[in-house]
Amino acid sequence: MARSSSGFVAGLTVAAIAAVGFLAYQASANVPDTLGAPRAASSPPASAPKSPRAEQTEVALPGRSGTGQRVVYSVQADRVWLVAANDKVRRTFSVAPGTVDPTPDTYAVTSRSGSITGSDGVAVEHVVRFANVDGTTIGFSAAVDGATSAPDPGKKLGGIRESRADGDAMWEFATVGTKVVVVE
Repeated sequence: MARSSSGFVAGLTVAAIAAVGFLAYQASANVPDTLGAPRAASSPPASAPKSPRAEQTEVALPGRSGTGQRVVYSVQADRVWLVAANDKVRRTFSVAPGTVDPTPDTYAVTSRSGSITGSDGVAVEHVVRFANVDGTTIGFSAAVDGATSAPDPGKKLGGIRESRADGDAMWEFATVGTKVVVVE
């Protein structure tokens, strides 16, 4: 009996190690490229003057865009603001919209996906969905290859593309239920 018990235990041990290895592989396949990489400073030191380019990219949060923690998306400016609960802008960046725009209104993040193939056939990551317009799902995403090219105007596409770095920031900020305010 002892001989078969030790064989059984050895078999279970091998199966457990294989399962852990498989799960570790799956987890590593969904890790962002920037995880573990040194982070660049989010702003220059107080004594350093701002570069002209930095001043040009700072864009004021639109008026009447709500209060509290929220994502603000301007369909005319093709720009997003991630706004903290204290109404301070944590990040703003430009985006490349799809061919279908959401109506200006207040929405909430309804679902998220780590990585999928977009409706345009492009591999995307950090998908944050918040609206549906006539059967077209609207959401933010980043192309895995980093492209933010213009979408095919002949297709109904709701993907609002952002850079991979901006996609990482959106992913961390906009969990399910987070308010999304769409303005003109």
